[in-house]
Amino acid sequence: MLERPRAGEQAILVSIRLKREADVPDIQEFSHLATAAGAIPCVTIEGSRETPDSRSFIGSGKIEEIQQAIETHQAQLVLFNHRLNPVQSRNLEKELNCRVIDRTELILDIFAQRARSFEGKLQVELAQLKHLSSRLIRGWTHLERQRGGIGMRGPGETQLETDRRLIAKRIEQIEARLEKVSRQRTQSRRARSRAEIPVVSLVGYTNAGKSTLFNRITNAEVFVANQLFATLDTTLRRIELPNKTPLIIADTVGFVQQLPHDLVAAFRGTLDETRLAEVLIHVVDCADPERQQRIEQVDKVLKEIGANEIPQIVVYNKIDQLNETPRIEYDESNFPQRIWLSAVTGEGCDLLLQALIERLPRQFEHRTITISPQNQKLRAHFHEFGQILKETFLDDGSCEMEIIIETRYFNSLEM
Repeated sequence: MLERPRAGEQAILVSIRLKREADVPDIQEFSHLATAAGAIPCVTIEGSRETPDSRSFIGSGKIEEIQQAIETHQAQLVLFNHRLNPVQSRNLEKELNCRVIDRTELILDIFAQRARSFEGKLQVELAQLKHLSSRLIRGWTHLERQRGGIGMRGPGETQLETDRRLIAKRIEQIEARLEKVSRQRTQSRRARSRAEIPVVSLVGYTNAGKSTLFNRITNAEVFVANQLFATLDTTLRRIELPNKTPLIIADTVGFVQQLPHDLVAAFRGTLDETRLAEVLIHVVDCADPERQQRIEQVDKVLKEIGANEIPQIVVYNKIDQLNETPRIEYDESNFPQRIWLSAVTGEGCDLLLQALIERLPRQFEHRTITISPQNQKLRAHFHEFGQILKETFLDDGSCEMEIIIETRYFNSLEM
């Protein structure tokens, strides 16, 4: 059983192109992931195969190449840009006499470092435990040989069963807590729905600039860093568009190529803010040479969580790096489809707010109305379907209300 220290070490990166798979491994992104986890990449070993080797994912020649790299660079860690099964991971650790971490474990480790909120920490722990439950045998290989006969059976099977039972119990506890948080989140959504406040969700590839844009248009102070997965916890802020329409903006976790399914499942409650939004602001790093592939990867995850049918406004961020001019591009239906802006400098952010006014399917009225004492039914209607900004009772018993209400409800009233 290999010791697994938590500190970052010198790491050998391994990325193999599988000819039968459509997705080409992104070496640069994998290197950024390794750095984000705290590792120090020494060298990247690449290759190609028709299919993965069932025993060790790679062939004996690549194993020898990795062994030489480990010896040359005094590396303590080997990172694979692939999902390894438990057998492959165990065999590789035996052959290399070194810790072997696959892509899923690497991303889980980054999420564990970055989670800040109570819900985020629970979601990450849930994903880690589900991933670990299928790999317990890696930690008990020294007990896997069992002798038969009464009194001759070793503790290996008992220990594995104990660990699995403890993990299953912890998973059950976490899921119960997340269900409670989910109910609270649902109640908040219902309150926003009653107030007829639309929700717009920021989505996009990790490090595309979502949080910077979020801070720019909401005057919030969400943590921003030039690193992958800087944001894990969904943040909501209320703003008003230039036409006084209230709006909830949600900043969500960034996506990445081959995002682990355990993470998508664990963060499903958080991603509901995306799935139930009325419009998605898809933030793209326009300076990224792989931006089209990034867009496709985000759309793939959106489809997986059931958000692919929601209208999108694609925001090409970081135009300051390309000397592009801020602008709105419309589709054939004259709806705003693409916006070019810079969240860092603020250029074009006003165009995004204008596009949201045009794109949101609902229109709102911002009115100040005086209601007579005899018309309390109308006042009750405003409280049920509108957002009350200010309410003042006058000496004659009438009520002066400043409200925001959806236009279709306002037009249906008899005043």
